[in-house]
Amino acid sequence: MVIGFIGSGKIGGTLAKLAVDAGHSVVLSNSRGPQTLSELVARLGPEARAATAAEAAEAGDIVVVTIPFGRYREVPAGPLEGKIVIDTDNYYFERDGHFPELDAGETTDSELLAAHLPGARVVKAFNAINYVHLAEQGQAAGTENRRALPIAGDDDEAKKAVAELIDSFGFDVVDAGPLAEGRRFQRDKPAYGPRLTAAELRDALSRG
Repeated sequence: MVIGFIGSGKIGGTLAKLAVDAGHSVVLSNSRGPQTLSELVARLGPEARAATAAEAAEAGDIVVVTIPFGRYREVPAGPLEGKIVIDTDNYYFERDGHFPELDAGETTDSELLAAHLPGARVVKAFNAINYVHLAEQGQAAGTENRRALPIAGDDDEAKKAVAELIDSFGFDVVDAGPLAEGRRFQRDKPAYGPRLTAAELRDALSRG
């Protein structure tokens, strides 16, 4: 596949390496322009190239949005219509400013992104793991006590594709349910951060 990245920081760069190592091509973008990504592209090799956010969105079979949540309205909506979009974002009011509807628990960050991207098939994933652990803790399928990662989304086909990608990166997957259930593994929830097996993650999600 071609995986596009809107945002190429610590999580984005780590996911891009996992994708290249798994045999995919990646198209990277950030807010500062393709020329600022030359070092990362060089590290990733010939299956990586830099582009604008709109070009990365257009090119990707799957597109990863991995930017500070407060800037979600900058994500180009048109090229993402009908596409699988992985949302790795977390809402930190200290960084993003206050969003009253999130502070009140009326909706979630991923649901706001989905509303901004009509027609896109948004799956929340990779937000509950540190980028260092993402790079280091992947294991082969079937390994005892393999770490599990949660996902949430409203499109079963999209979730299946994302789950297969996560498995290829070395992690089990626990489906938390619809996109709204992403609240169960956001900041300060039991499922946010710790290394958990699939059984342990299910328990943590039930308490979220």
